[in-house]
Amino acid sequence: MYAKVYVEITNICNMNCSFCHGHHRSPRRMSREEFSRILDALSGVTEYIYYHVMGEPLTHPELPEFLRMAAARGFKSIVTTNGTLLSARGEALLLSTGLHKVNISLHSFEEGSEQDFVRYIDGVAEFVARAADGGVIVSLRLWNRNFDGGRNGRIEDMLRERLPGDWAENTRGIRIREKLHLEWGERFAWPDSDAPLQGESVFCYGLRDHFGILCDGTVVPCCLDSEGGIALGNIFTGEIGKILASPRAETMRRGFSCRRASEELCRRCGYAQRFAK
Repeated sequence: MYAKVYVEITNICNMNCSFCHGHHRSPRRMSREEFSRILDALSGVTEYIYYHVMGEPLTHPELPEFLRMAAARGFKSIVTTNGTLLSARGEALLLSTGLHKVNISLHSFEEGSEQDFVRYIDGVAEFVARAADGGVIVSLRLWNRNFDGGRNGRIEDMLRERLPGDWAENTRGIRIREKLHLEWGERFAWPDSDAPLQGESVFCYGLRDHFGILCDGTVVPCCLDSEGGIALGNIFTGEIGKILASPRAETMRRGFSCRRASEELCRRCGYAQRFAK
């Protein structure tokens, strides 16, 4: 059993954030039939499905139906969003069955007028309050602590005004109240074939507690392989057990156990350096 599997239901996003690596793949949305096949394949493999790799899941018109389908098969769904569409689609999301957690990347809002910014924070605050009250876990992410341009402090002040609670600091951020958290993180360098080598010691939880599935069915070792550079197989044409037990996948797992990366892309991943020490 894997702790989670990242399923990219679409690689289409409504924003173009500077922190995001982006991709050069053709725009695509996963069909209901394809998602159903993935759910069948993941039965007994994981309990948690994260709707995240590239793309904004709230742009997919069938997201509520996907959540219902996953819940009917016993999966718990975790949606990662930039939060800009919550005012328009948040209600449908809250009414969906099987929604376990929502991650909102607050560092996504980089452009727009002051009025747009305030409207964005208002919409996020309204949604997360309702979600937490309804039993859904919410993580508000500021993963740019070393590169915020001074906006993080203002975002926190605005949230404190709109979201009453304990606001108790911990090692990962702040527990606002039951089911509602503000999570800090450092901005990191995405893996890229042109990125500099990050050092010899490389450890990753990819293929140990998670893996990813791109919207065309390509199986990748982690949620940061935005281009599908380490394609282990395709879940629409192969058996997931055989894909995850392939020589390439096994070599990656053994390498990480010795803090070595068998793949060039992994040696150029800034996020993996979080586990190097």
